[in-house]
Amino acid sequence: QVQLVESGGGLVQPGGSLRLSCAASGSVFSRNGMGWYRQAPGKEREFVASITIGSRTNYADSVKGRFTISRDNAKNTMYLQMNSLKPEDTAVYYCNTFPKNYGAYWGQGTQVTVSS
Repeated sequence: QVQLVESGGGLVQPGGSLRLSCAASGSVFSRNGMGWYRQAPGKEREFVASITIGSRTNYADSVKGRFTISRDNAKNTMYLQMNSLKPEDTAVYYCNTFPKNYGAYWGQGTQVTVSS
């Protein structure tokens, strides 16, 4: 059974940093591009960043230059380094495959709160 588990969220002040992790089970990680997504209260879930099997990356304009996505294929783990965090980055962050998401892969997410 495929499972994606997000971790690393927390409360941080504006301008601070966090590093999120997405641990994957099964073969999904080695066969797919992966992505980070987020959902703020009262808003639709949105794309944040993606990374191909070959580590080609893409970012939403709102996080470009501040966030860095990476993956360790040997560890079946993906990361999101978030710097210069803003209050508008507050959301629950999820990982899933990219570009196609699978409903069964959505996990609990990890809460990121940016506040002074």
